[in-house]
Amino acid sequence: MKRVAIQPGADLDGFRAALRRLIAADVPPQDVVWDAAPSLFEETASAAAPPVALPRRVADIIRLVVCHSDPERYALLYQLVWRIRHGEKTLPAIASDPLIHRLHGMEKSVRRDLHKMHAYVRFRRVETPDGDHFVAWFEPDHFILEATAQFFIDRFISMRWSILTPVGSLHLDRDRLVVGPPAQRSDAPQSDGFEEGWRTYYESTFNPARLNPTVMRSHMAKKYWKNLPEAQSIPDLIRSAPSRVRQMIEQESAMPRKRDPQKAVAAMADQAPKSLAALNKLILAAQPMVQGGTRAVLGEGPHHPDIAFVGEQPGDQEDLAGKPFVGPAGQLLDKAMAEAGIDRKQAYVTNAVKHFKFEPRGKRRIHAKPTAGEVKHYRWWLEKELDLVKPKLVVALGATAALALAGKPLAVAANRGSLILDGRPGFITIHPSFLLRMPDEDKARAWKEFVADMKAIRRLSREYEKAA
Repeated sequence: MKRVAIQPGADLDGFRAALRRLIAADVPPQDVVWDAAPSLFEETASAAAPPVALPRRVADIIRLVVCHSDPERYALLYQLVWRIRHGEKTLPAIASDPLIHRLHGMEKSVRRDLHKMHAYVRFRRVETPDGDHFVAWFEPDHFILEATAQFFIDRFISMRWSILTPVGSLHLDRDRLVVGPPAQRSDAPQSDGFEEGWRTYYESTFNPARLNPTVMRSHMAKKYWKNLPEAQSIPDLIRSAPSRVRQMIEQESAMPRKRDPQKAVAAMADQAPKSLAALNKLILAAQPMVQGGTRAVLGEGPHHPDIAFVGEQPGDQEDLAGKPFVGPAGQLLDKAMAEAGIDRKQAYVTNAVKHFKFEPRGKRRIHAKPTAGEVKHYRWWLEKELDLVKPKLVVALGATAALALAGKPLAVAANRGSLILDGRPGFITIHPSFLLRMPDEDKARAWKEFVADMKAIRRLSREYEKAA
């Protein structure tokens, strides 16, 4: 009987090392005992064993199932590998097999727990002598803490933050991640000054006509409510829903007719603003021309800059803050600009579409890509804005920005690089949000290419500066 010591939690490296030794020694599953902590009888790793070649699907199952809280997870995974190595090569595709059925259920449970952690972590600000530190408390069902680390690093790379859980903790000091010991709920702050504003926003987006408490509980289990500031508003929102629905019905007859974007654009052109301040005033006063837009997010930066960056549209965080490129994509753009030697404060940043187009889905506002027609409606604003700002080089971040600047569709992959955009010196590259959606294995390559584009943009801007 072989006893194998595995570290507590999700010990993927320990399992891989043990798997190699056991397979090399041809030890059957029934002769292996997996210990959750080192014992006097544990298998030692005195000699290196050769790697075990496995189908990618099996590697994916192992990567997720080791995060499960079931103490039998390692034994089940070893059974899977043993059977595949002994002739059952199609085993992972046989959903009716009891072992595969159980592993698929465990895999699904871990994926669900990862999704819940991504969705329900709420940071609270703590003032420290070194600046703001953002701390969150979460209670996962499985050992997913390290598996989810990259998700939060990508989105909050410029912040100092900590995520505390009963099974461990993560601490990021901008570019250094530390995995720490378990914590208690009392170690995290109970609230901060931002939450009152967030609750106000949440309450303002609640649609009483679509109230369905059963669906709410199925999408967001009540175990998470105690850690979510907006959940404190739910009981009052449910109680007031019937009266709010009656008010909506009474007010519907007084709602204005749908706005005609073509007439709106013509009306704006007639006003012909002579300054950026006058144009911004016009934009702020105009009604959104996309679904869901709440308020306009204006461009930001100096007049006569070397570079103007044009994105697609504001995101959720930009809409809340009223400033362009402050969300996860904006943080990536800042990082790439810094690596290329571009000073963000000396560049102008704006968007082709000035309002956040989104579709409400529960409490979330899901980004919706603007149509070509909607981009056309906003194009007058963008052209007038660039005429007034007068950048030496205009950078299109993504296909929507390229469409707005060129007046015609331009594929980013085929046109990436320096290009004249409707008479202006320009450059086309990807939108930084594209990096957030990429598989992890492709991100490093894409990031290097994006930074290389930024360096090329900096060189071009200097050439145009000399020419001027």
